Amino acid sequence: MKLSSLLNYNSIVIQCHDNPDADAICSGYVLYRYFKSYHKKVRFIYSGNFEISKSNLVYLIKKLQIPIEYVQKLKSKPDLLLMTDCQYGEGNVRKFCAKEIAVIDHHQVSGNLPKLNEVRSNLGSSCTVIWNLLKIDDEDKLLDKKVSTALFYGLYSDTNAFSEMAHPLDLDMRDSLRYDKDLILRLKNMNLTLKEARIAGVAMLGVEYHKDNHYAILRSEPCDPNILGLIGDFIVAVDTIDVCLVYTVLPFGTKFSIRSCVSETRADELASFIAEKIGSGGGHTEKAGGLLKNELIKKVYPDFVEIDDDSAKFSISNIIRERLNDYFENSEIIYAKRAKLDAGTMTKYVKSPIVVGFVHPQKHIPSGNMAIVRTLKGDNNVEIRDNTVLIIGINGDVTAISEEKFASAYTTTGKRFKLNLDYTPTIKNADNGQIYPLMPDAKGCISTGEMNIYARKLNKTTKLFPYWDSETYMVGKKGDYIAVSVDDPHDIFIVEKSIFKKTYTPA
Repeated sequence: MKLSSLLNYNSIVIQCHDNPDADAICSGYVLYRYFKSYHKKVRFIYSGNFEISKSNLVYLIKKLQIPIEYVQKLKSKPDLLLMTDCQYGEGNVRKFCAKEIAVIDHHQVSGNLPKLNEVRSNLGSSCTVIWNLLKIDDEDKLLDKKVSTALFYGLYSDTNAFSEMAHPLDLDMRDSLRYDKDLILRLKNMNLTLKEARIAGVAMLGVEYHKDNHYAILRSEPCDPNILGLIGDFIVAVDTIDVCLVYTVLPFGTKFSIRSCVSETRADELASFIAEKIGSGGGHTEKAGGLLKNELIKKVYPDFVEIDDDSAKFSISNIIRERLNDYFENSEIIYAKRAKLDAGTMTKYVKSPIVVGFVHPQKHIPSGNMAIVRTLKGDNNVEIRDNTVLIIGINGDVTAISEEKFASAYTTTGKRFKLNLDYTPTIKNADNGQIYPLMPDAKGCISTGEMNIYARKLNKTTKLFPYWDSETYMVGKKGDYIAVSVDDPHDIFIVEKSIFKKTYTPA
């Protein structure tokens, strides 16, 4: 969906969820500004049992002059009711009638969506969804300091101070906005009330410690999700705790935050594991989090009990315990530097000649400069030299090699290289912050060398620390493949099953 497609409607009501948070308020404000710039008749509303009272939100609304209205009913049907940061018919959204419904959101889909929708469940905030729509419609002129500040704070608040960002578009937005730094600094220091400080203290008293795997679980009373990160930061500093998960049960689901201080457990990967099929999760290696939605939990656990009760097998507390136990007890860790795989239990494969892309980055980044390559898998720092060539894989990953290696290992196709992905790689000059997309300059090439490997399917979740990186592991799920080069017993790697079938054939 494009924002411009909604300009056909004259009377527009933007609605966010009841008891709105910063992302709901900020995303609604940016949409209001967009439609106002086209002289549409537009209102921004919310409903529910309570009006906004949290000090940071009241201050935000005042300083940005956000025209949000608290309403219990609408006197007439608007041409368009545009839901932001929520979905029509959800339990935390008062239902109003309209001639047409549209949805812009970043949460998991929990019901039937209207024809007009833009739901990006892999993004950290609804503000990111709207920023991307503005960029697609070439509406950069709207990104003044007020709008940029709203977008920045919406993302900051919904990703626990950026610790739970999982998608490169979130990073792109954060890095590109020219926001009011004084206002953001003030808002950052208005998040914690005295009541919330007490909630944090009570949660810490109830720490549940699992000594065999050195992790802790804490439950907090309902609170601003940012408080969960504060509790986690404190608990993970305890000498015997390597990983902690803090959660709070809200009317529509369960918000959780994860902290890790060991390389064997990446917080972002654990968050994705906890939320698989029942919500969304992500973040960084040390800090991450997510949301488990009641509607999705019921689909996976039909006997789910919404009123959390430790005695009920399918209460949220026991579901979290079960998933954490499964994560730590039923996974394997392999260190390629000292591991030796048994080739006798594996099948020999040869790499198929597939087309990948290549780029000479010196066009954008001068030799001698550091660059940041951004892909769906995250950011990588690359030193650009006179002979650096970037290889772009079919899943959007980027590897830096030398011109000499490229000449000996690849032959060019003479055609452009294209990718159809949710996000295509970019390169950023670390000195001046300028960002360039890589795909417009990408040409096709094919590997000339024959790569022989031994491989087998994984029968459990496996973490592999490759030979060339002892700090960050690769993750393989059951059904993926673990492989080792025929020529080098320490060149061990993991390949996702769908990628493996495209790139390898039995020898």
